[in-house]
Amino acid sequence: MTWGESLLWTVTPYVTLVIFVGALVWRYKYDKFGWTTRSSQLYESTLLRVASPLFHYALLFVIVGHVTGLLIPIGWTNAIGVSNHAYHVNALLWGGLAGLATLVALALLIWRRRTNGPVFMATTVNDKVMYAVLAAAIVSGVVTTAAGYAPTEVSYRTTVAPWFRGVFVLQPDVMAMGQASGLYKVHTLIGMVLFVLFPFSRLVHALSAPLGYLFRPYIVYRSRSDSAPRRPARVRVRQNRPL
Repeated sequence: MTWGESLLWTVTPYVTLVIFVGALVWRYKYDKFGWTTRSSQLYESTLLRVASPLFHYALLFVIVGHVTGLLIPIGWTNAIGVSNHAYHVNALLWGGLAGLATLVALALLIWRRRTNGPVFMATTVNDKVMYAVLAAAIVSGVVTTAAGYAPTEVSYRTTVAPWFRGVFVLQPDVMAMGQASGLYKVHTLIGMVLFVLFPFSRLVHALSAPLGYLFRPYIVYRSRSDSAPRRPARVRVRQNRPL
């Protein structure tokens, strides 16, 4: 491993984390009114009603797969009787399906933005960059998931995962990351770019779960009782003038 690559996998993750956390704090403090999805549902809702739920639910499965694959060591899954081969078969099946569903939903959302006039006019340069990076991350993820099942491919659980866990204890395993294939390295770099872009885009709405709604007080509505006295209706009587 060259010194440049060693520096890349040692410094870049911390630069990414600093920008990610710092920009989120700054935006929440100074741009609360911009912390929104900038929804375009008023312009078009038929296709959005299909593509948006599909994208969010599929992406949720993708995130869960990344968390379990990167944070759970091989020894833990082996201890409960799940072999590495069985783990990769399930990852290929469920991860591949979730990745393809996310990719299809994203394609529908991009097609909707490009073909619908009012929606396209509401699309900013920031949105275009976000969609491009998001598409690159999903495509590279689907490719690496399929390639990871090849017998000659080095498992990300012995390369990327140890490096990722080491970042949080200030000991990134650069040597393990150096043994990863080029596909995994490209996917990891695109992921870091996405994290850098996250605080500056509409993606921040993912951190705005309405948890307060579960604990808000009830809203009491009172209807007017039929037994309440009613005000007499005013009747205008026309008086005849004397001749």
